[in-house]
Amino acid sequence: MAQFVKAAKRQDIPDDKGVLADCQGTRVAIFKVEENFYAIDNRCAHRGGPLSEGECVAGVVTCPWHGWQYDVKTGCNPDNDKIKVASFPLKVEGEDIWVEV
Repeated sequence: MAQFVKAAKRQDIPDDKGVLADCQGTRVAIFKVEENFYAIDNRCAHRGGPLSEGECVAGVVTCPWHGWQYDVKTGCNPDNDKIKVASFPLKVEGEDIWVEV
């Protein structure tokens, strides 16, 4: 059964950057875009590259290994929605960020 787990603090997530969070064994990349927070699987669908280390521009993160891209809001590739990584529900309570895994 899915549950929300505390993943990070608001102040730990810089604008347009990813942060890796271990949510009970699930490695999640959390991004802040225009004051909103999003959580996607940290592993790129291509070769498992660390998406939390990728460059994020206008809500699209680019995998640092081979350049595959994902919309941080949906986890889908902007050019082909059949290519995607998991997107996780997220909520912010006060200064805490909670991710449902």
